[in-house]
Amino acid sequence: MGRPRPLIMGIVNVTPNSFSDGGKFLAADAAISHARDLIAAGADIIDIGGESTRPGAHRVSADEEWERIGQVVAECAALGAAVSVDTLNASTASRALAAGATYINDVSGGLADPAMHAAIAAEPRARYILGHWRGTPETMADLAHYRDVIGDVAREIADQLDQAVTAGVPDDQLFVDPGVGFAKNAEHNWRILAHLERFTALGYPVMIGASRKRFLSDLVPHEADGPSERDLATAVLSALLAERGVWALRVHDVAATRVALEVAERLGRGRHA
Repeated sequence: MGRPRPLIMGIVNVTPNSFSDGGKFLAADAAISHARDLIAAGADIIDIGGESTRPGAHRVSADEEWERIGQVVAECAALGAAVSVDTLNASTASRALAAGATYINDVSGGLADPAMHAAIAAEPRARYILGHWRGTPETMADLAHYRDVIGDVAREIADQLDQAVTAGVPDDQLFVDPGVGFAKNAEHNWRILAHLERFTALGYPVMIGASRKRFLSDLVPHEADGPSERDLATAVLSALLAERGVWALRVHDVAATRVALEVAERLGRGRHA
């Protein structure tokens, strides 16, 4: 038998300054409509974010973040979708879980808000995706220095996992994201993706969020490069990662990723027939 198909996490950015869509879904109605489209295209989880964490982005308050996403979270949960909320703030995580979210996707792994792990531990339904980064969006590019990027990132994630467990988060509620694009250059990103076994060896399901990120731009003709033009490279990468044992793939173009995963799955069936 082949590996299980990774879950597809469709991205809904309720922000004015997303690198990938330029604020197309800032209005709640537009964001909810986009979520419906992603579900129809095959998304297993909808990941809703109200604060950009791209390199150089400025923080917004937790209240402003919730004002952007609160209605979107509640209405997507009412659709019956599994909802994830991409946040650095413990207060936003608690509000989102109360509004029907299942997953909290914290790209800082708890470093941005020391209360995050306790907030997750307080909600038995919560599932926590613990990401790796260093610094803040304003400083992370300057902190992309490692003696051994694979070993260093794995150790730093393990330290944050220990802190989450100490705070009371059960093992079976934890997921890991090695943080492609966060405090990492292109070479770091490719090395991490090529050595995912170091992260699956931590003993937790692994999510990868590489969609449309800048390190894929070398694979797109220069004159055509832009975030959405990286979707083909994202889909190909998704198919390859499906064979590496990832639990979920966080992507913008759900339809293309679904097709890529179906191709990988059918090849696997043929190999094991």
